[in-house]
Amino acid sequence: MLLSTSRTAVRAVAAAPSAARAFSSTPAPQATLRELESRIKSVGKITKSMKMVAASRLARAQRSMTDAKAYGKANDAVFEQSEASKSEAKVEKILYIVASSDRGLCGGIHSSVAKAARKDIEKGEGAGKEIRVVALGEKPKQQMARGEGAKALELSFSQIGKSVPTFNDALAIADKIEAEKFDFDKVKIIYNKFLSVISYEASALEIYSTKALQGSPAFAAYEVDSDELAGDLSSFALANAIYAGLVEGYAAEISARRNAMENASKNADEMTGKLQMQFNRMRQAAITNELVDIITGASAL
Repeated sequence: MLLSTSRTAVRAVAAAPSAARAFSSTPAPQATLRELESRIKSVGKITKSMKMVAASRLARAQRSMTDAKAYGKANDAVFEQSEASKSEAKVEKILYIVASSDRGLCGGIHSSVAKAARKDIEKGEGAGKEIRVVALGEKPKQQMARGEGAKALELSFSQIGKSVPTFNDALAIADKIEAEKFDFDKVKIIYNKFLSVISYEASALEIYSTKALQGSPAFAAYEVDSDELAGDLSSFALANAIYAGLVEGYAAEISARRNAMENASKNADEMTGKLQMQFNRMRQAAITNELVDIITGASAL
């Protein structure tokens, strides 16, 4: 009888729904005083160092930008005097060159040119036209590769923005673009225009094709071989504009990085204050516990 009762109890236990398992939980480990002291010393060092580096580079970038603007003005003078904007050639194909760099930690400097390019392609002059896109830098390449812009992205360049761009860099980029034999009526270089040490805006430089120069009303006044001169002027103007856009964009990026690191340093200072308060509380608690142990031991003696 006892055996059958025990068997019935075993079957009942097996048939009964299993109870919820109990999980043991342990609190997250607290940082020790030594770890907190190490954090307090390290927080903000990187951002402050990057801010100082950017500030030291900014003056050089501004000098280079001033020199490079002369190249852009030379292009404007040629196209204005030849009245290329009044050319009889229709603009049906546009090549967009989105100029920025490979480096981050500089706020919205890269998304600025990408947004301006997409806006012009979708709702501006490029709407309804045949579009090709060239990205100067890994960051604008990633931005333009999203959505419908990926279809128009034909070529990209890396290793942009490590140092102040030179005219040789711009010439190499222009030669590579021309080697691809893109058919275009106009080139629009989208870059960040340097306004001040705290502001910038996306802007555009326009370069007209050989066909547009040949159809310009005042181009015949040069009284030279129009075919050869138009081709050389268009190629040289492309290199000039790329150089001007890269250098001015570099100055805007350095300025934006300095401002971003300054803001990050302020946030780091706030974090340092919170860590210091936590450190003081933990140190005070440790001293109190030691005093309690000493008093308790003395009382026992």
